[in-house]
Amino acid sequence: MRILSKYIAKQIFIGFLLISFSLLAMLWLTQSLHFVELVTSRGLPVYLFAEMTSLLMPRIFNVLSPIALFVAVLFVYNRLIMDRELIVMQAVGISPWQNARAALVIGIFISIFNIFVMNIGIPQAERKFRELDWQIKNNLSQMIFREGEFTTLKNGIMVFIDKHESDGSVSGIFVSDESTPDVKVTLTAEKGRLIQSEKGPRILFINGIRQEISKKDFKFNTLNFSRYSAEFSSGKNSKKKEEGVREKNIFELLNSRHDAELSVTDMRRNVVEGHRRIITPFYNVLFALLACTGLLISNFNRRGQAKIIAGEILCMTAISATDLIITNLCGRSLALLPLLYFNCIIPLFMCIYLLLFYNPLYFHHRKSEGILADEI
Repeated sequence: MRILSKYIAKQIFIGFLLISFSLLAMLWLTQSLHFVELVTSRGLPVYLFAEMTSLLMPRIFNVLSPIALFVAVLFVYNRLIMDRELIVMQAVGISPWQNARAALVIGIFISIFNIFVMNIGIPQAERKFRELDWQIKNNLSQMIFREGEFTTLKNGIMVFIDKHESDGSVSGIFVSDESTPDVKVTLTAEKGRLIQSEKGPRILFINGIRQEISKKDFKFNTLNFSRYSAEFSSGKNSKKKEEGVREKNIFELLNSRHDAELSVTDMRRNVVEGHRRIITPFYNVLFALLACTGLLISNFNRRGQAKIIAGEILCMTAISATDLIITNLCGRSLALLPLLYFNCIIPLFMCIYLLLFYNPLYFHHRKSEGILADEI
């Protein structure tokens, strides 16, 4: 029996890896399109682009793993039926529960791995992603101005740099500053350097002219300088974004009710996220058993198992949709939190009950006896 379980488990695990990596590759490609602008417009290095997109993978894997496992288990057990291997196993007395052990073991293994991903991998990845995102938007060491091109910033400042020097400085700087509504400032300098101060990104100008014109009375002022520095980032981006829900550990999320700094909406969102980190990994076990239960307890059909497979897919879709609906409702009322657990636990116990106490050969034999009795 162990040899058969290892045989089935190996096929399920290989299928799960192939499906997971295929889906992750496709989603990585779609997600990476949002970050292409960082490389094309800001000249960021490719390694930073790859690092930022890879930090999104733990979150995506957490969503995809139950679906990928469901598809892998469904494919493997259906192939075992079509190749008559499962029919032989049932004929020699192997029960549906024994045949389902391989799917159960793989489901438990992936559930344990998902617990690690949700409570350690995702918070660290989200925290690192937030830090990189802040550095790109606010740190001049990550923001590279292209030579001979005008770069327009979000706060109404346009910067032109003629050339990047080998020592890190720049030459031929032109800055048009319209961040103040009533005043337009123009700065030109022979050389300069991009620096990062405590108050935010700044440009240090060397040997240049500062011209200022008032839009109200059109007064014009000119200043010649040998050294001059100016801040050119908006104050809103100088501070790091507050810690998000995904960056917190499970203990912080579950104890959010005692956090006076959180609003009622944020508190509910944190509590719901904490409970989802407990129950979501077990959907791997549920979907693994759900995918094989219908195939193991049904009678063999030479025309295929299309109806059973369609029914299992509908059940999986209904459970996933119900989980999303309940999650949204729990965000409005925490009294509905038990429904999150019932949506997973009840179908799980139904699958276990059917696998343990429903024997397709027994019922098929009793049905055949009834048909013969009626004929006699």
